[in-house]
Amino acid sequence: MSETRVWPALLYKDAHAAIRFLVDAFGFEEVAVYETDGRVDHAELRAPGGGGVMLGSAGRTDSPIDGLPPGTGSVYVVTDGPDTLFERAVKAGATVVKGLTDEDYGSRGFTVRDPEGVFWSFGTYTGAASGA
Repeated sequence: MSETRVWPALLYKDAHAAIRFLVDAFGFEEVAVYETDGRVDHAELRAPGGGGVMLGSAGRTDSPIDGLPPGTGSVYVVTDGPDTLFERAVKAGATVVKGLTDEDYGSRGFTVRDPEGVFWSFGTYTGAASGA
């Protein structure tokens, strides 16, 4: 069986600003940005530990998710370094929703919102199936 990879897809009013924020705040790597007349049709950002996120500008009629309001969503990312990442996110202007917390199920993490309102949670929890 082949490995499954999950890539959240998000829409932003200002996709260019979202890309800059996600790179600065969370350490994503900009891999591809395809544009038409200054609008981001598709962008791919890789996460430091693997996987990534796809995003684009709201208002594209060819996107199957165009009916979603921009800035809607919640993404969880596994990280080995939540403390350092939290400091980086705050410094980049993320809005803290839940500060660094040691959870009773063994995870250490936090939740912030990006400038358009998407919730981003980062933690050490890798899922029950992984034994963590």
